[in-house]
Amino acid sequence: MKYLNAFREPWESWLISTGREQQIKDYVVLLNQVVWQRQASFFAAALLAAFYFDPIMTFASYSVVVLTEMLDLMLGRKSKAWDGQDPVVGQQILKRIAINTVLSACAISVFIVSIAVQQTSGGHFTPLFFLFSAALFAAMYNSQMMGILLLRLAIYGCAFLFIAFLDVVRYSPALSSPIWQEFFTIIFVLYFLADMSVKFYRNYQDRLSQMTLIKEENEQTKAALEIKSQFLSTVSHELRTPLTSIIGGLDLVNNGVFGEVPETLKPVISIAAKNGHRLGKLIDDLLDLQKIEAGEIVFHLKQLDANGLVKEAVESTTGYADKLGIQVTILPCRDDCQILGDRSRLIQVMNNLLANALKFSGPGGTVKVGVETFDTRVRISVQDEGVGIPAGAKDRVFGKFSQVDSSDVRKVGGTGLGLNISKQIVERHSGTIDYTSELGVGSTFCIEFDRVTDKDGASVSPEPAAELASWNRVAQAT
Repeated sequence: MKYLNAFREPWESWLISTGREQQIKDYVVLLNQVVWQRQASFFAAALLAAFYFDPIMTFASYSVVVLTEMLDLMLGRKSKAWDGQDPVVGQQILKRIAINTVLSACAISVFIVSIAVQQTSGGHFTPLFFLFSAALFAAMYNSQMMGILLLRLAIYGCAFLFIAFLDVVRYSPALSSPIWQEFFTIIFVLYFLADMSVKFYRNYQDRLSQMTLIKEENEQTKAALEIKSQFLSTVSHELRTPLTSIIGGLDLVNNGVFGEVPETLKPVISIAAKNGHRLGKLIDDLLDLQKIEAGEIVFHLKQLDANGLVKEAVESTTGYADKLGIQVTILPCRDDCQILGDRSRLIQVMNNLLANALKFSGPGGTVKVGVETFDTRVRISVQDEGVGIPAGAKDRVFGKFSQVDSSDVRKVGGTGLGLNISKQIVERHSGTIDYTSELGVGSTFCIEFDRVTDKDGASVSPEPAAELASWNRVAQAT
């Protein structure tokens, strides 16, 4: 027992460490995928042989072939439950594969040899072709494990040699006879099959090596992304605390809390405060991006009114719109426009869309925010009168750290993360975000969500006309 364990332990280690489990899984999966294709070929061969030879003998030997195929199917079902970690189970599967291979190859060989024995004239083209097809099929689809492939081909080789010697023994022909010609041709075929088997096996090994390399690179990439994510999170958090103090102090100075600011210092302090807020926005975007990619953001979905969502977003950008001299108009929906979403995150999306529309619109322009319903969908649109977006720029528009105009002289600043974050938030709500644009005319960004109803299935009552009128007054004031 001690010697048996000494042999078993390195074998088990080899089974796991060399990726043998992947070869076994590939072998079994492919075997089950092509079993019916192989059986269709054998069934056609059985019908042909039954028509020209003894049908009872033909179907008797063919039934044994079918029985061995059923054993392979049973093995395939058992192998699906193996996770590749237990070497004992792997050893059992390997033994079953070897036993099934011997049974299957012997059954096929007997089936084909029985046809050759019955064929007493005209050579043995039919059984040799059947045997060649079976061997080529094995070389193509059993190349995952060379030992199993060689075992099957060795049995087929014995069948080839039996058929080759059959007429030589029967007729003792002269060396110039076509029987010897057929014999040497069979030897050449055996060499061809051996060569093809080696090539298929090497090709599989190359693919296996490439897959292993890809998996290793994938793991390295995941590790690098995890490190990058942790780095961004740590740096962003470390920057946020002192930056908040800096921004707060600058705002207090700007507001005259510590006394009147000299005129010569006001521009400098104003620029510092502006860039501080800009840096704070960048940090917030980086943290949001990191949380979304890590799946750490929890969305608290509640039934929301799209009109109310739009009103709240527009009100939050009133100061920025006034500063730029741009009028924001709300076009609310008079029908039921209830959606399911996280209010704070959807406000974030709306603020990003509104901020972009305001930044890219000229002074005196108009930004229209509309809410519409289309059967089971609710659409919120933000339309500006800006410079527009060129065709083919969608990847850059919704990409990370990218803008349509990425040059150093672009007029509009930004992190290039807002629309990417918005897209991910909208998609987490099972919604869609897209845009239409025309250069020199403007752009319209649209987000769509599923329309929801109350628990009884009836539509939720729309906002009264008085509320809608008040919204329009807010929009005009903006």
